[in-house]
Amino acid sequence: MREETKSIDYAMEAASGPHFSGLRLDVLRSSPSSSPRSNPIQAISSSTTSLPTSQPFIIGVSGGTASGKTTVCDMIIQQLHDHRVVLVNQDSFYRGLTPEESKRVHEYNFDHPDAFDTEQLLECVEKLKLGQSVHVPIYDFKIHRKSEDSFRQVNVSDVIILEGILVFHDQRVRNLMNMKIFVDTDADVRLARRIRRDTVERGRDVNSVLEQYAKFVKPAFDDFILPSKKYADVIIPRGGDNHVAIDLIVQHIHTKLGQHELCKIYPNVYVIQSTFQIRGMHTLIRDQEISTTDFVFYSDRLIRLVVEHGLGHLPFTEKQVVTPTGSVYTGVDFCKKLCGVSIVRSGESMENAVRACCKGIKIGKILIHRDGDNGKQLIYEKLPKDISERHVLLLDPVLATGNSANQAIELLIQKGVPESHIIFLNLISAPEGIHCVSKRFPALKLSLQRLM
Repeated sequence: MREETKSIDYAMEAASGPHFSGLRLDVLRSSPSSSPRSNPIQAISSSTTSLPTSQPFIIGVSGGTASGKTTVCDMIIQQLHDHRVVLVNQDSFYRGLTPEESKRVHEYNFDHPDAFDTEQLLECVEKLKLGQSVHVPIYDFKIHRKSEDSFRQVNVSDVIILEGILVFHDQRVRNLMNMKIFVDTDADVRLARRIRRDTVERGRDVNSVLEQYAKFVKPAFDDFILPSKKYADVIIPRGGDNHVAIDLIVQHIHTKLGQHELCKIYPNVYVIQSTFQIRGMHTLIRDQEISTTDFVFYSDRLIRLVVEHGLGHLPFTEKQVVTPTGSVYTGVDFCKKLCGVSIVRSGESMENAVRACCKGIKIGKILIHRDGDNGKQLIYEKLPKDISERHVLLLDPVLATGNSANQAIELLIQKGVPESHIIFLNLISAPEGIHCVSKRFPALKLSLQRLM
């Protein structure tokens, strides 16, 4: 089974590259070791860079210290569960203190714009907007320096949330944002939260926190943070307690993001709505440390979700049955004429899920073999004799360039299968392959779980 799922494994590695809108929150070493696995479809990622892609939706969240910015960000992320979201904190971009400044740390103003490395922040956000992964520094608040040997790797996502007290101060940073949110919380509440945070999380005593607040924090709020409130598109009073405001913001973001561009272009493309369960399983099977048993288990779970989703596109007929209580229930009857066809070899990894969902289903196979280096391909097939009378679930967990898929679909059509009777099931799909297949076969239905 592990051998059958190798193509999925390779594709997952490719999908975690710079062209996949994922997020890695783990701390990595400055010189991370390269993955031992090969990447046979790396060319797909590079070839898709010329395809139309939508830029991430960038949200700026500002407000006074301890105003509840992080809580608001967390609530937005939770409600945007069907989109990939990354949080970038301005605190990560503090300038490291010199030895002289460290000796007089209590006299250093951490709430002044000059305390931040805005140029590095700009560089990171601009790269994310262009679809490039970035290394976000890790700042240690106890020693007041950036870590020299570790960082947080962040890949481009659907939504980028940039959070910090002064993210609205610099016009260049503001200009990168699609939405600006200011969290407005009472000063006494903010002070109480700051005392609790700095004493518990940052090892400071109450007197030093109060002294710093009076000397630096409050003046900086009045001079820099509060004036930036005028740039906000949305002001949220009471922070995370204002559920109505956050719900409205999330609805607006959903509207702006809309459906994936490929779904707008091709109405025959159906992407399974993502959940934390699905993302969690993709995270597990992409981990190079995963065991063979776990890899097979979670891959099978993901594949079964794809199969179930694809079956939902089959035609149905209304049917009435009598329940054990004697009442009549009006439901639907399954499509009787159905078969599965796997594109050998990777498609065979989906056969068990099809058999589990469709009792007694017939399954055929198509093998497309490259003959030499002249580009000529030989096609071998073993299909049910009455396949022209059936709806076909075409199985291939990875849609790459689409060339092999097109040949398999063309063969099915030559065998008499109507194009509209073919449902192509994929676990992950490259945009190039979606364009190739959907443009050539507009009546075919393409059901997929992840886009590269």
